[in-house]
Amino acid sequence: MPVGLTDDDFLRLLTQIKDADALIVYVVDIFDFNGSMIPGLHRFVGDNPILLVGNKEDLLPRSLKRPKLRDWLRQRANEQGIRPVDVALVSAKTNHSVDQLLNLIEKYREDRDVYIVGVTNVGKSTLINQVIRQTTGQKDVITTSRFPGTTLDRIEIPLDDGHSLVDTPGIIHNSQMAHFLSGKDLRIATPQKQIKPKVYQLNSDQTIFLGGLARFDYVAGAKHGFTVYTENTLPLHRTKLSNADAFYEKHLGDLLTPPSSDDVTLPKLVAHEFKVTEKSDLVFEGLGWITVPAGVTVRGYAPEGVGVLVRKAMI
Repeated sequence: MPVGLTDDDFLRLLTQIKDADALIVYVVDIFDFNGSMIPGLHRFVGDNPILLVGNKEDLLPRSLKRPKLRDWLRQRANEQGIRPVDVALVSAKTNHSVDQLLNLIEKYREDRDVYIVGVTNVGKSTLINQVIRQTTGQKDVITTSRFPGTTLDRIEIPLDDGHSLVDTPGIIHNSQMAHFLSGKDLRIATPQKQIKPKVYQLNSDQTIFLGGLARFDYVAGAKHGFTVYTENTLPLHRTKLSNADAFYEKHLGDLLTPPSSDDVTLPKLVAHEFKVTEKSDLVFEGLGWITVPAGVTVRGYAPEGVGVLVRKAMI
């Protein structure tokens, strides 16, 4: 069935958390932190502790330093007013490190209920099914609605000590890249398997298109290598910066895909320019990132509302 919950319904469910005595397990997508944000979550959790869980860790290159990623996730959470008691990295799809997450939940819940919260498309229900499978042996207890990743209502799973594991509906965050794509395009655009980096030697005034969904401009600097970390099947196309606007207008939907579906309306691409002073990652939320050297000026374009940001290089 389609989702019948309104924003007010979501807010009412979140308000229940404030009145509960519980450990809050907050699930985010490592590839889309901005799109994983629940606006004002820190106001809804009250004094309850938050365990931050970064999902889809198995898709990252092995060379990426996991402690750096945990620190970055913690810093981003702090910017949102959230002070997590700990940060865990898991893969719900492959069951990677879910047992370690269970140990952390037991460590921090201290005879309380456990509330699992997250926006749509972060893998929250898949993660809960893995937790249930590990603890009870039952498979696929949590089902989802037709809208990707959205559980239909609050679901309570009893724990052995009389408390409950509570799955809350996924909050719909309209700035996610996933909302602009069909299911087929989503599989091409968002990482499905461990990322294999691609290196491009670029002179200034060159552009790389990430399908038709994003664009990278090398605005100023000497010739350098730039490493792209995106889904392995996402088409990448290089062209001259002076030709980029015409190239995009001419080839969007054929050479530059996704999007490939006629019924998908992609918001206009919005530019974000950065002068980079240290080796950094230019992150396209929901797609991946491009590692850029120090001392260059770059621009990242993404659909309006989708985040583009710079962080200290993870690799």
